[in-house]
Amino acid sequence: MTSLTPFAGLTPDAVLDAAEAVGLEPDGHLFALNSYENRVYRLGRHDAPAVVLKFYRAGRWSDAQILEEHAFALELAAAEIPVIAPLRLGESTLCHQGDFRLAAFPLQPGGAPDLDTSEARELLGRTLGRIHSIGALRPFVERPTLAGERLGSRARRVVLESGQLPEHMRGRYVEVSGRLLEQIMEVCAAVGAWRAIRLHGDCHLGNILWQAQGPVFVDLDDCLNGPAMQDLWMFLAGSPDERSGQWQELMAGYRRFAPFEHRETRLIEMLRAVRMLNHAAWIAERWADPAFPRAFPWFGEPRFWEQHVLDLLDQSRVLDEPSEFAL
Repeated sequence: MTSLTPFAGLTPDAVLDAAEAVGLEPDGHLFALNSYENRVYRLGRHDAPAVVLKFYRAGRWSDAQILEEHAFALELAAAEIPVIAPLRLGESTLCHQGDFRLAAFPLQPGGAPDLDTSEARELLGRTLGRIHSIGALRPFVERPTLAGERLGSRARRVVLESGQLPEHMRGRYVEVSGRLLEQIMEVCAAVGAWRAIRLHGDCHLGNILWQAQGPVFVDLDDCLNGPAMQDLWMFLAGSPDERSGQWQELMAGYRRFAPFEHRETRLIEMLRAVRMLNHAAWIAERWADPAFPRAFPWFGEPRFWEQHVLDLLDQSRVLDEPSEFAL
């Protein structure tokens, strides 16, 4: 096992042994769940409900950062906000077993969200407003802040140093991504200093379970300090008119529990650009992990990079246009 292949030794027997060692009393039933950054399993237990067992990628977060994530989830759960918070295993929510760090979470039922159903976005906005009202009480100390290199410059450097970018696309990528970084900084300067609060950080439909009473948020692995818009923009899709209506529905629920500064709406396309840059860098940085070539086989093909540069160019053009939510 190396830092590039941190889960090489995580066999089913190793998972079950770790679960036994932390007192979860596994019954031998183990099912791998969809996850790339970490490794996540549904674990059956003797005479107890099944749990979700999560093994953290080595070298990504420190113990202090993971524990701060756990504390945030527990704080939200204590306020009766629907999030999946970690279980205490002995004296902590984070355990060490050999080379691995793991945590357990209650297994929750739920389906995929359908935000086009009646009042779904308003209910989603209300829950996010409650999360942000707690998140605004104090900042993370150990977790990162969405600023500086996290706004795309590190991602660009990772791609350029990865060896994945085809040589015939290198010059064009340098040009287009460089201009996009300039535009990102221009938007930040135009919006001015925003209120940085504790956020979910990776807030999209794949990290929500929908139950009869509404959304349940899972996976705070990317939680950080940042603008409220970071947890809101990915729930907008479609034409400008459709996005405007969706935004009004979200805000109808959100503003019942948390304030929102309208100038942050100018961050939407900037945050989309940052995510585009970061996503390509994330795969490039993890390419030695066998799970990534299996999951993203197209990433190693020249046509992916040709399309990626075209997508970045399109996003650069969008950033040159007036914001649909501009004051």
